[in-house]
Amino acid sequence: MGKIDEIKEHIGALKTYLSIIIAVVLACGAGIAKLYDDGKIGLLFWLGIGVIIIAILAFILVSKSMHANIKKLKDL
Repeated sequence: MGKIDEIKEHIGALKTYLSIIIAVVLACGAGIAKLYDDGKIGLLFWLGIGVIIIAILAFILVSKSMHANIKKLKDL
């Protein structure tokens, strides 16, 4: 497999990871909104907030990696 194809595959995998991270953020956001609406602000609520923060940080790291690979691809 050529270097270009390898980088393209890596970018495709990163896109998949970004989609999964977005789904996690949306699902946790819906769960947190429901807990807040019901007035059940407890441990589960705060754990959900923590998961969203971690997922957003993971999104930032994965997207930076994807953009770095796109720049590498442009240079080839």
